Amino acid sequence: MSFAQPIDRLSISGFKSLQNVEDLELRAINVLIGANGAGKSNFVSFFHMLTEMMAGRLQSWTRKQGSANRIVSFGIKETKRLSAHLFFGDHGYYFTLEPTIEGGFAFRMEIAEPSGYTAVNRGHIEAEIPKIYHRRPDVKDDIYCCYESISNWKTFHFHDTSDTAGVKRLGSLHDNDYLRPDASNLAAFLYRLKHEHEATYEQIRKTVSLAIPFFDDFVLKPQALPTEEEQIRLLWRQKDSDYPFWPSQLSDGSIRFICLATALLQPEPPSTIIIDEPELGLHPYAITLLGSLIRSASKRMQLIVSTQSVPLVNEFSIEDLIIVERENGASVFRRHDEKDFELWLEEYTVGELWEKNVLGGRPGPDGGAGQ
Repeated sequence: MSFAQPIDRLSISGFKSLQNVEDLELRAINVLIGANGAGKSNFVSFFHMLTEMMAGRLQSWTRKQGSANRIVSFGIKETKRLSAHLFFGDHGYYFTLEPTIEGGFAFRMEIAEPSGYTAVNRGHIEAEIPKIYHRRPDVKDDIYCCYESISNWKTFHFHDTSDTAGVKRLGSLHDNDYLRPDASNLAAFLYRLKHEHEATYEQIRKTVSLAIPFFDDFVLKPQALPTEEEQIRLLWRQKDSDYPFWPSQLSDGSIRFICLATALLQPEPPSTIIIDEPELGLHPYAITLLGSLIRSASKRMQLIVSTQSVPLVNEFSIEDLIIVERENGASVFRRHDEKDFELWLEEYTVGELWEKNVLGGRPGPDGGAGQ
């Protein structure tokens, strides 16, 4: 059984536009709203970095970003260190990274709390905590708790629905333990749910049919290759027909909704899910369904969602929102107390208050700092 815990609060310093985020509280639902360039995507990117750190791929991820100079706030001449402090349950994880001459990062400090374990070989270029965890996975100490939690947090990004996207291609039937961040193994994952979690599979199918009225069911038939490895493709059929359609015969928005419904209804969810702009390409009614799915999923997992959609914001309360703005080039994160807006809410929806800039998070003179 996994220890994995959701995030209670975190502080980030020196990461892209997140120059100094102090003690940000995270709740069951966290909807990030703000102007383009305010820092929402940078917040999501921070969790991508954590995932790569726990997988031992920090240096590879840094190279793909263009070097440490592109990651630290305002470049290495302005920012010498990147650090973060995360709290989850009774535990915490603190680390400090310093840019190297080669363009990567080296750890100045790495601590699992509350025991205060500090990595002994300061200057290591990949996180030590996952290495120690894998050497002794049965030792239930602070390192175990840190790794189990952080590696369990999943960032989903379903934007790629091109003809070469993984979700449209053949994939290994055995790649079905968990839904991948880009849903490239969606067919295999749904196949496992159909055979091991029939009620969940049926719930996903019915939810998809609400957003796509002509959709009836998935057609999930493994096929054997000469290598004897079974593969599977995401086929589907429409109502009153037994003809199997290809995923390319669904709209991009429809495919994204299927991915979202699967992620939010999965039977063994991560403790925290991060999704960047899930509304992309969705019909207004599908956005309403998405809001309902997120609210329901928040009873089983923590949700961090970045959005630009007023209809999606309308599905939540003011206290679910985190307003992201730019001040002096740095991202600032704020929460509001809903009681302060009771009179406004008698006449306007939450989304309308955002549109009117009553909540902030709209474009301002500082390129995204609404007042």
